[in-house]
Amino acid sequence: MQKCVAIIPARGGSKRIPKKNIKEFCGKPLISYSIECAKNSKLFSDIIVSTDCEEIAKVAKNYGAEIQIRPKELADDFTGTWDVIEYVLDRLKDEGREYEYVCTIYATAPFLKEYYLKEGLEKLKNSDAIRAFSVTTMPFPIQRTFKIVDARCQMFTPEYYNTRSQDLEEAYQDAGQFYWEKIGKTSSEIFFGKDSIPIILPRYLVQDIDTLEDFKRAELMYKALFLNE
Repeated sequence: MQKCVAIIPARGGSKRIPKKNIKEFCGKPLISYSIECAKNSKLFSDIIVSTDCEEIAKVAKNYGAEIQIRPKELADDFTGTWDVIEYVLDRLKDEGREYEYVCTIYATAPFLKEYYLKEGLEKLKNSDAIRAFSVTTMPFPIQRTFKIVDARCQMFTPEYYNTRSQDLEEAYQDAGQFYWEKIGKTSSEIFFGKDSIPIILPRYLVQDIDTLEDFKRAELMYKALFLNE
């Protein structure tokens, strides 16, 4: 087994959904799904939850994660995820723990499946890519989308107005579940570039959870998929 670490960023300052990371989701704290999937995959030497919140730390520890408390300057609304990951890796390196691969797993990913985590690592190991991450198809052709300007519609690409949907190129989006990376490798490419391998998930396993409406929709999806079998 390659030496891998899973890092789950989980700050306590969620505003649109208070205490989102540990809010009860279908009977368990939301973050527990990510921790349990990482554990069940048996891919990781260590599973670290990075948080600024003692309540989140207590819940995550109860589900078997190791806790690393981050400083306040890395827990505001403007701190990027990779800043947190670098901080965690540096702290672990100071303790003499180094890894070949890091997998960032979001705390709000109840649809995360071990199969796709394993697929991401396997494809990354057998390639010259630097990253592999979860993606899914867009539900509607992006070439046919429009914006609203002064209460009127305006297409982004009007030249495709008369093009059949099936003739348009398929587009993909970040699924927001996991992000593998080879440690020590650098790239000038953005994450959605040629150094990244897309791990394609079916749309029914993908749901952003940013608002209370998203949360409710995700619960209904989860119950329909897994609790009513």
